[in-house]
Amino acid sequence: MRIGVDLGGTKIEAIAISAKGHEQVRKRVTTPKNDYPGIVRAIADLVMSVEEEAGSQGTVGVGIPGAMSPASGLVKNANTTCLIGEALDRDLEAALERPVRIMNDANCFALSEAVDGAAQGAHVVFGVIIGTGCGGGTVVNGQALMGKNAIAGEWGHNPLPWPTDDERPGDSCFCGRGGCIETFLSGPALARDHKYHTGQDLSPQEIAGQADNPDIHPDANATLRRYENRMARALASIINVIDPDVIVLGGGVSNVDRLYRNVPKLWGDYTFSDAITTRLVRAKHGDSSGVRGAAWLWPQDPQIASSG
Repeated sequence: MRIGVDLGGTKIEAIAISAKGHEQVRKRVTTPKNDYPGIVRAIADLVMSVEEEAGSQGTVGVGIPGAMSPASGLVKNANTTCLIGEALDRDLEAALERPVRIMNDANCFALSEAVDGAAQGAHVVFGVIIGTGCGGGTVVNGQALMGKNAIAGEWGHNPLPWPTDDERPGDSCFCGRGGCIETFLSGPALARDHKYHTGQDLSPQEIAGQADNPDIHPDANATLRRYENRMARALASIINVIDPDVIVLGGGVSNVDRLYRNVPKLWGDYTFSDAITTRLVRAKHGDSSGVRGAAWLWPQDPQIASSG
């Protein structure tokens, strides 16, 4: 049995899955706010509660909104800021008395979709979570890539490729730079762009709904056309570097149906190839991909898993 934990800003979710990926138990609790020791206790208690209900002990993988730094062994780049500078892996291992594997939540998302989701069977998969941020993760042959510096897949903090004059210099990003892909493609960025051009304060879902009737709402349609072109440019830069078989979208903005039709029609203008057969697909497991991917951080061979 594998246990996956998804540590979010407002909730912590845990599931137990069988060797074949069948969900056995699912539980969630509220994330303690600005309380690192409380978060460690909450995760440990949640894992033990899941195991009690499942009737057996399992391996534990945890997806976090950040990464474990290979240089310091501490959490870095976390938007749940109380995690930064903490030895989360060692503290959880002490609390649970077993090895724990921790990886960025976008990598967990990509791993879930590559193992038994929308990209199952693909050799190279790039997963993107487009919500309040714009995270990414890469999976090759069923293995999530962390990278030498634990930043593999962090495409959201590269500059938007081939910017137009009206896109320069771009909005400031929380990473300290400006013009990052995240400042153009996140959900809040989509809403902000629409408000800038129309004065209307709408959610991404409302913008997409209006864009379905372009004759009635041409402004919403224009907003999504700008967004689609920006996404095409950003993903073309990924295709040019890792040439994935499949790109999987998750997060709130992934529910905009027209992205899957329109973006692949545009990205060929920016890729260094005569034809592009990369598929753009919606996540199969939706909001559950992160927690499922955390469970899949352990290899499928149980003897390998037991060795840590």
